[in-house]
Amino acid sequence: MRLANLSSRSVFLLIALASLGLMGYALFAQYVQGYEPCFLCMVQRVFVCAVGIMALAAAIHGPARVGRRVYGVLTALMAGGGAYIAGKHVYLQHLPPEQLDGCAPSFGYALENYDTVKFLQAIFIRDQDCGKIDWTFLGLSMPTWTLFCFVMLFCAALWAGFRRNG
Repeated sequence: MRLANLSSRSVFLLIALASLGLMGYALFAQYVQGYEPCFLCMVQRVFVCAVGIMALAAAIHGPARVGRRVYGVLTALMAGGGAYIAGKHVYLQHLPPEQLDGCAPSFGYALENYDTVKFLQAIFIRDQDCGKIDWTFLGLSMPTWTLFCFVMLFCAALWAGFRRNG
């Protein structure tokens, strides 16, 4: 079966399954392989889940043309947000260690003890130890692979939402 023959509903389902696979590997890397996720990693996980939930809703709903476009844009926005965070993470990993600015608190601590503004500042301004590269595949770090996946999910969501033969 050719990719072009898939329905938008099937493409949204594939996006949801890809998100499930990404989260599955993230949890495997944390709990089986022993890699401790940093603050930006945790935020990327939130966006992966948001992409998956939005795409699953689209696959279950199976909307007509306008609905497909709305789901496509919303799913792409979630993927775009994740790509932004992953891109920031990749940028931090390429900075010299002396240019990194301290450590952010753990994700759980920030959720429990910070108001919304301070929580967002911790995500977007503080750098934690996110510059450390402790996992690679084919010479690329996990945030680099995550960025690539978010870009692919972004494109797939727009394609599913705006194709002519939904």
